[in-house]
Amino acid sequence: MAVIFLATIVSTLGINLFMHVPPLLIFIFGLSIVFLLARFMRRDESDMPIIDYIRKIEFDTLLFFLGVLLIVGMLKEIGALQGITHLYTLFIPSVANFMIGGLSAVIDNVPLTSSVLKSNLQMPLTDWLGFTYCVGVGGSLLAVGSASGVLMMSKIEGLGFMSYLRYTPHLIGAYSVGYLLILTM
Repeated sequence: MAVIFLATIVSTLGINLFMHVPPLLIFIFGLSIVFLLARFMRRDESDMPIIDYIRKIEFDTLLFFLGVLLIVGMLKEIGALQGITHLYTLFIPSVANFMIGGLSAVIDNVPLTSSVLKSNLQMPLTDWLGFTYCVGVGGSLLAVGSASGVLMMSKIEGLGFMSYLRYTPHLIGAYSVGYLLILTM
């Protein structure tokens, strides 16, 4: 089952790249094969039913990544990902990077990174380092901007989206100071 799951992840990337099949369809297809295999591997009815396998998986994490795949597909279809690279024509790269980092708190960093890389921008190494910092760290400005934030909300009692927001000014400060340190390299 682990080999099939790993093959699902690899084939999701490969089939999408070469055949342009939406990643969500490939991922759900691979997961359904894993669950069917688990169902047929059961020896008798007293074994754990398939729904119990599903309950053991972190639902919050799976729903987060499923949502990311849906959002990426939607943004690609409406052309919003291409519009993000327009920021680099309006602002200097260091300002555009900082803004994209803020966007990664709302939009996942994978489609943001992909859209910027596909635009073939010419930036110095310092700006590329700043970009990777911004899209990686900027996702944590909101609890829903990263898988770790979603997991944290599901595991820590009393921590929800609204209670996480009270830390956002401190996180923005830390994000800004870190980015300024990268710019001075």
